[in-house]
Amino acid sequence: MSSFLDELNEAQRAAVTNVSGPTMIIAGPGSGKTRVLTYRVAYLMETGIDPFSILALTFTNKAAREMKNRIEKVMGGDARSLWMGTFHSVFSRILRSEADKLGYPQNFTIYDTDDAKNLLKNIVKEMGLNDKLYKPGYCLYRISLCKNNLIGPAEYANNTDFIAEDEANGRPKMSEVYQQYAKRCFRAGAMDFDDLLLKTHELFERFPDSLYKYQHRFKYVMIDEFQDTNHLQYAIVRRLADVYQNIAVVGDDAQSIYAFRGANIANILNFEKDFPEVQTFRLEQNYRSTKVIVEAANQIISKNRHQLAKTIWTDNTEGDTIKVIRAMSDNEEGRLVADQIFEQRMRDHFKNGEFAILYRTNAQSRSFEEALRRLNIPYRIYGGLSFYQRKEIKDLVAYLKLTVNPNDEESFRRVINYPARGIGKTSFEKLTVFAADNEKSLFTMAENIDLLPFNAGTRKLFTDFITMIRSFQTMLETKDAYEVASHIAKSTGILKELYNDQSVEGLSRYENVQELLNSIKEFASPDEANSPYFTETLPTENTGPRSLAEYLQQVVLLTDADQEGNEDETVKLMTIHAAKGLEFKSVFVVGLEENLFPSALSVNSRDELEEERRLFYVAVTRAEKKLVLTHAASRYKYGNLEYCEPSRFLEEIPQNLLTYVGYNKTSRQDERNIFDKAYEHATPIAKAKPVAPVQNYVHAPSAGFKVAFPEELKAGMEVEHQKFGFGTISALEGQNDGLMATINFHKAGQKKLLLKFAKLAIVEK
Repeated sequence: MSSFLDELNEAQRAAVTNVSGPTMIIAGPGSGKTRVLTYRVAYLMETGIDPFSILALTFTNKAAREMKNRIEKVMGGDARSLWMGTFHSVFSRILRSEADKLGYPQNFTIYDTDDAKNLLKNIVKEMGLNDKLYKPGYCLYRISLCKNNLIGPAEYANNTDFIAEDEANGRPKMSEVYQQYAKRCFRAGAMDFDDLLLKTHELFERFPDSLYKYQHRFKYVMIDEFQDTNHLQYAIVRRLADVYQNIAVVGDDAQSIYAFRGANIANILNFEKDFPEVQTFRLEQNYRSTKVIVEAANQIISKNRHQLAKTIWTDNTEGDTIKVIRAMSDNEEGRLVADQIFEQRMRDHFKNGEFAILYRTNAQSRSFEEALRRLNIPYRIYGGLSFYQRKEIKDLVAYLKLTVNPNDEESFRRVINYPARGIGKTSFEKLTVFAADNEKSLFTMAENIDLLPFNAGTRKLFTDFITMIRSFQTMLETKDAYEVASHIAKSTGILKELYNDQSVEGLSRYENVQELLNSIKEFASPDEANSPYFTETLPTENTGPRSLAEYLQQVVLLTDADQEGNEDETVKLMTIHAAKGLEFKSVFVVGLEENLFPSALSVNSRDELEEERRLFYVAVTRAEKKLVLTHAASRYKYGNLEYCEPSRFLEEIPQNLLTYVGYNKTSRQDERNIFDKAYEHATPIAKAKPVAPVQNYVHAPSAGFKVAFPEELKAGMEVEHQKFGFGTISALEGQNDGLMATINFHKAGQKKLLLKFAKLAIVEK
């Protein structure tokens, strides 16, 4: 047996060598989860299991690539035969070979989020609906939620609860929007991300021969980050593993933080009920963090009721206590954090890339950016506009997608008059009407433009466009991805138009398109396929140049984690959600205030609050050596200065693990008692003016508390707030989502609340 097992601790080795039957591996933060997954696959292969029969599902291509590279170092080239990739990449691969059974072309288009939103925007417009109520983002969220719970358009239309909810929210046509969306996607030969899951489930449900085929192909199924799976993902893998029952799930319920994306923590909490024969292994030794940080994390997560029992421990050094900094304002919070980073760089010799500033919402980044710039500390924000979302990239990719699938409606819309070729808005809208009336794709109608009532000039414009796309298609069978893409970039005039724009922005856009073409060139040759943007992690019989269709299949499924590296020498600024899976020597968790972290939207139910606590747990466990927690006494929200109360999560860390830094006691007249005591001996870091008192009034909502719609509220009304109690609305300002009320609460004082979030009840007289 290979020596790699000697590198594992006892718990890890037991998890690796138990390969028969259902297995659950509870992997705490920093416990060597990736190593266990890697060696488990290697162990299977070493015992004679055919790598083609092993399926390993991850949530990023980056994770799959790292695992496959590690396995190759241990086992050699056989690792290339593994089915290892994201849920979406694996299922899209299955659908490519089975799509005809569902009525889709083999080269179906995959719509990204922007494509899906644009289609919904057009549907809402064509249906004559209010685009303020039927916002594309909301519609897509609603549809996505349904798909991930196996609710199709027909089931939605027949569900009286959904219909009643839509009517109450002023969106009675939501069911029709969903139906039209599904219909238009099918007509365009397109699937969105959720369809890749839903259609795979439908394939296995309707075609037992396909299910049988893949059940017997994948004799061993492994799922990474199992706590992040949704109902639909779990339903599919349960069916795949039904025959051999060799399903191994790896995850940590304490790091389940994606409920807003549909992740279902019940999948991991109930796994032992679903598989009574399961063997459970707990990886509890933390190799990442100091003893102080590990103990703080244990104490934080212990407050959650719904969790799997485990106690994380470490043999690492004790480490420094966790520093808690109280700033006067959000701007000062930014300055103090930047000062701490500067100091740690000098004293501890940390590099810029070893620091992370983690926040609850992207909007918090401003003060930290400004402070870091003042000290000339380079930084990078994660979660901004990704490479593939830039306009110039999406324009060229749209041409590539239309070449592979001419029925792709969104790609057709995007490039029909780009670069400008004289096809006006009126002509295009007429074509759209004809396509809808005839239930044909836009490309098909344009191809038959001579049958439509357009003038000769307009007909020629459409005909020339169709001829150009058809000419590109003739190259697909004989040319590789780069040759086709390069020809399209030149022939369409995109490269020329961008090159002729000699502005700084224009040159940047031209360089971006050249970078895209470079990445396609790397992809096209199997010997050079090491592009930082993507990787093929699934087995393939193709040993020659790769096609444009293969490229598009991968590029649309990239995740943020695949597109953005973590190696550059910059301080990282990101939301805690984006930080999951990363680690840094020094971490700053900022904005620890009530109604910010935990979020104001998450304090009304235990489940939501427990998810917020798990999010805090994830933030804390990103730190290796040093951890700093900060909160501000005041912060601007929606243009108004508000006084802030320290987060309840700060009270959940034992005091002996903390060192407080802040103001004199006279400037904290009514802080919570715990902070009064803690700050008495705090190190002063700035002179401060007295802070206005923070109200700590606690109100118990009345029985039958019923939230009113914002449009029901009027000035002069008596209202009740779940936290601030009873009060009178003195003024209303703004409109729609920006409608704000000034309320004089009897005990909590005057507050300005955004009604979209306020949750007020009208007091009946």
